[in-house]
Amino acid sequence: MTIKSARKDTGRRSAKPDFTRRTPRPAAAGARQRGVYTVRLGQIRDVLNEVLKWKHPADAVLSAWFRANKSLGGRDRNEVAEAVFDVLRHLRRYRQYAESGTGPALERLAILGLASVVGKDTVAAQLSEEEKSWLVRVEAIDLASLAPEIRGSLPDWLYEHMSQMDEFESLIAALNTKAPLDLRVNPFKIDRDTVLAQMQDSPVAEFDPQPTPYSPWGIRLNGKPAISRWTLFENGSLEVQDEGSQLLALLVGPKRTDMVIDFCAGAGGKTLLLGALMRSAGRLYAFDVSAARLAKAKPRIARSGLSNVTPIAISNENDARVKRLAGKADKVLVDAPCTGVGTLRRNPDLKWRQSLASVQELTQLQTRILNSAARCVAPGGRLVYSTCSVLPQENEQQVDAFLAAHPEFTLLNSQEVLGDRCPELGMKTPYLKLRPDVHGTDGFFAAVLERSK
Repeated sequence: MTIKSARKDTGRRSAKPDFTRRTPRPAAAGARQRGVYTVRLGQIRDVLNEVLKWKHPADAVLSAWFRANKSLGGRDRNEVAEAVFDVLRHLRRYRQYAESGTGPALERLAILGLASVVGKDTVAAQLSEEEKSWLVRVEAIDLASLAPEIRGSLPDWLYEHMSQMDEFESLIAALNTKAPLDLRVNPFKIDRDTVLAQMQDSPVAEFDPQPTPYSPWGIRLNGKPAISRWTLFENGSLEVQDEGSQLLALLVGPKRTDMVIDFCAGAGGKTLLLGALMRSAGRLYAFDVSAARLAKAKPRIARSGLSNVTPIAISNENDARVKRLAGKADKVLVDAPCTGVGTLRRNPDLKWRQSLASVQELTQLQTRILNSAARCVAPGGRLVYSTCSVLPQENEQQVDAFLAAHPEFTLLNSQEVLGDRCPELGMKTPYLKLRPDVHGTDGFFAAVLERSK
């Protein structure tokens, strides 16, 4: 649920959230459903109380809470997490509903979140008569009667931008759903058909594993099994990676003899696929301003079996180690820090933790990174710029400004670059623009730029 590279810093993480008061678990063996879900409402309320301070990303708050409540089982954890994320997806609408009740609004948010997970009737059994009446009343509200920004549960600034897009209500609705789990095979070690065959003969079959429609390496699961304990994950044959992100490797198109730079490598998901496509040959540099994120990539690199990856922590986009590679790289990938609004299915708190000010700050950073990365591209080389955002300021407008300032670069057609390795995506422009309501991926943007020879 986290987002990558410098993008992780946009939420202004400070010290880790602390849960000093442990939430008691309901009496074990003989506890009736009523007692279990009364406690569950309290647990959800406690987590929401911390999340809605917006001091930390929601996944960090949940991780801290789980560490403070280690006795909870998998089902307990799943219900708490799903309820919290449901509230974050629909927060503006739920808050409007909560205004009509009595007592603490946080309690009513917890009720709505838990009802989305276990059902209205199950939750109603834990409530007072007044709370039951309120729940029945708000559940009966016709969503079509609500203002679109309330119905889509977006802050005004984000709704204003998204409402200018084609089929924007469909996009907003899709971003407010749960994302499936996308996995990617490591083509340096194994092929997708082999993994799918193994999954069909294992307990994973209950999650309906299917090949992703566009990426030749992706597998989509309906659910979230504990994959960290799978042998294929432990030995580096499988990684978690959204299908849209996987397609970046096809746009980069690395060769075995290339020098390649992943300019905002983060924890290394895209780096690993690039290295695998290079068959562990050539030179692959993984740059990031966070040494901690690169440290997380090192065990993944070790598991992958790759020997051509060199992680390098840089101080900023103009680090001397970047300047030394000027004009030398055959391929450069800039998966830039961004608002991440294309990942709202996985990170719904981002729409509440970002703002117009952060958009402006990020677009300025993107411009600086793109200009610096472009210096590394060799004549005839390729520069791929991407974000997991759907906002034009971070996407098309960035590329237009870059091309105006760098006439030595030409925009290539992304579908032609993908070629027959990827089915037709229905792109109406040279850009790669993916949407959850159209392609089933996160919201994603990419542009392929070629430097003249």
